[in-house]
Amino acid sequence: MPAQNTLMHDTAPLIEVFSSLQGEGVLAGYRQIFIRFPGCNLECAFCDTRIEAPPVCRIETKPGSGAFSDHPQPISLSTVLDLVHRWCRQLPDAHHSISITGGEPMLHADLLAHWLPELNILLPVHLETNGTMPEYLPRLIEHLDFISMDIKLPTSAATPAFWHEHRCFLEIAVEREVSVKVIVGELTSQQDLIKAADLVAEIDDEIPFIIQPVTGRDGRVAVPAERLLSYQAAVAGKLADIRVLPQMHHFLEVL
Repeated sequence: MPAQNTLMHDTAPLIEVFSSLQGEGVLAGYRQIFIRFPGCNLECAFCDTRIEAPPVCRIETKPGSGAFSDHPQPISLSTVLDLVHRWCRQLPDAHHSISITGGEPMLHADLLAHWLPELNILLPVHLETNGTMPEYLPRLIEHLDFISMDIKLPTSAATPAFWHEHRCFLEIAVEREVSVKVIVGELTSQQDLIKAADLVAEIDDEIPFIIQPVTGRDGRVAVPAERLLSYQAAVAGKLADIRVLPQMHHFLEVL
């Protein structure tokens, strides 16, 4: 039976695998190998990411080239490991880490429990997550180095509130280098933002707190500067590290 379970987790549907610069949060500017998983448990109003599992996975033909080839689904762990190993050999010390992203990667927690120990041998692992599925994090935490957790503000994301789930997730995530990102738009209430900052401060007031403005369809920041400054002022003093950072990969014109 254990052999069968292992075999079950040797392959996964993936959206894409590529090498680029991280454009969000505290690791912005670092080069990563991105492994994008399909599916999400939320439907955020501002989401700009394709999350459906495609019939083929796009894999970059050469790291950073922007050229892709299509590979039949599902993709095997050995294929991903060979790719990461080859790119690290081709570009020694160029990649800071592997970004496990989506969609929502925690939907694939059973598979990640099998994949992450192998990936973590090659590079540090960075998890990008909406922080709403804390029950799966204990199985993965020892194989993670960095966690970027979203707090979904109801007035920004047009989703239900997940305050309890976010708190439970963050209480576990503090075992690693964790940062919190909140996406704000013109409809974001300061009350929501303050509640998010208070939640983080109650767990650890030194956790980096990133205020990220919504990106418009034209690739530009869709929130006026004065509103961003008012959001920052509303939470100033609650945490030691508060930053306002846009999605920088749009400005750099990278993936």
